[in-house]
Amino acid sequence: MFDRTIALIGKDNLDKIKNSSILIIGVGGVGGYAIETLIRSGIENITLVDYDKIDISNINRQIIAKESNIGKSKVEEWKKRILEINNNVNVTIIKEKITKDNIDILFNKKYNYIIDACDTVIVKKILIKKCKEKNIKLLTICGMGKKINPSLVKICDIKDTEYDPIAKELRKYIRDNHIKGKIPCIFSNEKPITNDKKIIASMTPVPAVAGIYAAYYIINNIIQEK
Repeated sequence: MFDRTIALIGKDNLDKIKNSSILIIGVGGVGGYAIETLIRSGIENITLVDYDKIDISNINRQIIAKESNIGKSKVEEWKKRILEINNNVNVTIIKEKITKDNIDILFNKKYNYIIDACDTVIVKKILIKKCKEKNIKLLTICGMGKKINPSLVKICDIKDTEYDPIAKELRKYIRDNHIKGKIPCIFSNEKPITNDKKIIASMTPVPAVAGIYAAYYIINNIIQEK
């Protein structure tokens, strides 16, 4: 299954990937492409967190969404898809809306990396604080809506972000709470496209690239670990 991966990175590095444990919060546009890339890269221990069901509006950008599974649980559909790709994967699903009151349920297991692809700013803030306290490697995903150019998606420290209201709020929280060290994130420095509609406009290219970048960041870090 992974012969071509071994040819590229070697069996020892593939084994490191297989033995790593990843938590992903939010399995929609960005999170979904991160999941797909991680599983096809050899990850065999993954926990998926999302309370939402698949909606017809997801089809234009979420890899899990199709007409035949509208109304079904996103995490349950992802578990099925993952096991169809590689039935050796240990998949844990948490069908909960994460809030400041129940966020500790995420830390009942040990993880090498957490990808925060959720939309709730207070959860993003608390995750940064808790992961620093627990020495867990966290990758924060900023806003990918209202943007169309995938070439402007970047991996950087959160202090280097711009044109992103979520990142701005997180930067303030980090300063106010005197949180030290780098906070790696993925963001786009494209200026948001505005319209008169009350929906967050989005298409596949930007969230897909952000999710692939998230997976790449983690895979590359696992390979570099001694």
